[in-house]
Amino acid sequence: MGPTQIADHTFWVGVNDRETDLFESVWPIPRGISYNAYVIADEKVALVDTVKSNSFDTFIEKVRHGIGSRGKVDYLIVNHMEPDHSGVIRRLLDCYPDLKIVGNKKTAALLDAFYGISENVHVVTDGDTLRLGSHTLQFHLTPMVHWPETMMTYDMHTKVLFAGDAFGTFGALDGGVFDDEVDVDYYDDEILRYFSNIVGKYSKMVQKALGKLSGLDIAEIASTHGPVWREHPERIVSIYDKWSAQEPDPGLVIVYGSMYRNTECMMEHVAKGAVEAGLKDVRVHNVPRSHLSYVLRDAWRYQGLVLGTPTYDAGIFPPMDAVVRLLEEKRLAKRTVGLFGTYGWSGGGVKGLRAFVEGADLELVEPVVEACCSATEEQLDSCRELGRCIAQRVM
Repeated sequence: MGPTQIADHTFWVGVNDRETDLFESVWPIPRGISYNAYVIADEKVALVDTVKSNSFDTFIEKVRHGIGSRGKVDYLIVNHMEPDHSGVIRRLLDCYPDLKIVGNKKTAALLDAFYGISENVHVVTDGDTLRLGSHTLQFHLTPMVHWPETMMTYDMHTKVLFAGDAFGTFGALDGGVFDDEVDVDYYDDEILRYFSNIVGKYSKMVQKALGKLSGLDIAEIASTHGPVWREHPERIVSIYDKWSAQEPDPGLVIVYGSMYRNTECMMEHVAKGAVEAGLKDVRVHNVPRSHLSYVLRDAWRYQGLVLGTPTYDAGIFPPMDAVVRLLEEKRLAKRTVGLFGTYGWSGGGVKGLRAFVEGADLELVEPVVEACCSATEEQLDSCRELGRCIAQRVM
């Protein structure tokens, strides 16, 4: 795609990456990802963010088309210093040596640390403005959404909010740039996976940022990943508000591991009990066959969470332990949790799960069911009861 006009004298000049398999070398992106950057071509030309280093040639061609006969870029606005948005800054300076880089104090420190750039950097503080002509940019610092230097840039003329990584999503832009041009249903799942894996840990800071931005009249939201929200910008804001407040939907995700299908048999009875109680939204993840990013997405989506593990070396089954550590690291809270599992010559798996729940802002639901080797009929009935109990709590 070439440059796409998103507002008055404002163009999307981003690129799609369909070659990288793992975002941040961790999270699968089977349908790729976009790195969005924007040009505002006024009396002065401003470029808002850049792209990953593997996309420079495509990117600079779009920038040149976007600025047209003006021939140069006066300002680079850096909303976020992560290398997928700053990776071509040094090469950009080779093209436009008089370019002035605009960011906050922490941006400046990271510019020096990443790229050895310390000259021609203009430091802004919260609420500062920069006039380009008819367009005036206003800067809003939003630290820890999700890096310490993150900020957003608001164009007071077009009312476009350039939001950095906030409101982003996995998934390349397949022809369309705007929310009314793409499959929003697909992006719904990927926005949540992106949020829960990348931003969710910093939910309290997201809430602060949303409060700060609440007074702005926003016509469009232009993130650094995913579609530009022009038809319903309020939709993505409300979604972020809900998720960062940890207000999940009334459903259940069951996450389990099983070495010889004994723990899996217990899982089937938990799921059956939940459905018998009338709960339809039930998702099941078998670790390690489900990537952690999808497990976290569903744990963030639903009120109910059931964890099942066999005991392994007197502790939690290692793939399940990785799930628990991730849920702990991402600060999942306000969930209704059930536990079950198996052990052989000694326990420890379910004990480890219980310790995780009791150490977090989570509500444990009884019965907790633990079987020696394989569950008895009575224990399987207890698993169904666990499913019914947790379903009744979350519906």
